[in-house]
Amino acid sequence: MSSERVGASPTPSSGPGSPRTISFGTLASGISRLLKAGASPSSARASRHSSPDVVEEEKTFETPPLEPILLNGYQATTRSRLLKPEVAEQLRNFLPLRLQLRDRWQLVYSLEQHGASLTTLYDRNQPPAGKRPGYVIVVKDRDHNIFGAYSNEHFRPSDLKRFFGNGDCFLWKVRDAAADFKSESGEQQQQEPLVQVFPYTGENDFVIFCTPHFLSMGGGDGHYGLWVDGNLETGVSSKSLTFGNEPLSDSGIKFTIIGLEVWRI
Repeated sequence: MSSERVGASPTPSSGPGSPRTISFGTLASGISRLLKAGASPSSARASRHSSPDVVEEEKTFETPPLEPILLNGYQATTRSRLLKPEVAEQLRNFLPLRLQLRDRWQLVYSLEQHGASLTTLYDRNQPPAGKRPGYVIVVKDRDHNIFGAYSNEHFRPSDLKRFFGNGDCFLWKVRDAAADFKSESGEQQQQEPLVQVFPYTGENDFVIFCTPHFLSMGGGDGHYGLWVDGNLETGVSSKSLTFGNEPLSDSGIKFTIIGLEVWRI
């Protein structure tokens, strides 16, 4: 009597009526194909949805609207309030995304409230421990032009006499701050201030440079994008390679300061 082993292959001499041996691997492969063929798309979806580890891709999330910016820090007796809410809202669009979510801006230095001292400005704009705020500086000149800058770091004298700051920084100016216009009905209306921003160009790394005697942003070819003296009385703004800006003051390259603020975001 001959014996058969599972796994033996059929020989060429096997006839139509002779028994064939089937390997275990062949049998398992056939069963697997049958199971796959019987699985319907609906059952596959049901299995996918039943798994707690699978996130539904069809859900969409809408970003909630940002809360209006609140400007904190003005005293009741402060007469010269340089930063208007509508200007702050426009500047917000150019800030890093993490700072756009912050709706409370804190006034840390005001020329009117804290006196004309660059040292006081440096002392008062120190960041809270463990925080990475941004800073907006606002300048008003004798001809009532409003302009300034955004800095990703607090203003301070550079011990190493090196520039600091990154590509998030920019210069800005307000156009038509007090312009009025007539509507189609002939009524006199006040036009909303338009903010023009000059972002970092990448041409050089002369972003921020401060000493005990002056504060500056932007540079190259001997020109500052914004420069303020230690007494906070005189400023300079020229075209700079760092920001590709035009002079920020419409009064000319050199201007007289009558107001200055620093806001922490």
